[in-house]
Amino acid sequence: MQNDLIIINDYCSHCNIEPDFILMLGEDGLINIQEINDNHCFPASQLNELERYAHLYYDLSINIEGIDAIRHLLERIEDLQRRVRLLEDELHFYEE
Repeated sequence: MQNDLIIINDYCSHCNIEPDFILMLGEDGLINIQEINDNHCFPASQLNELERYAHLYYDLSINIEGIDAIRHLLERIEDLQRRVRLLEDELHFYEE
């Protein structure tokens, strides 16, 4: 498992987004934030999620609560898709 951390202020200045946005995501439990040497950081493994959330927030004007609801629904869809695949595999087993 990778433990690389990205400093929020560095990321925000590079991507032209507000650090408060990421801190709000952290407060709502959407991104894991750590404080190391007076720097707020997030795991590099969550970079894709953060970019998705930034797109929803900045490009589609969806608030943090809406982002959380979308995240929950997407996780639920992925879970249901896994269950369907398992059931299809079981069905194929009995068809043969």
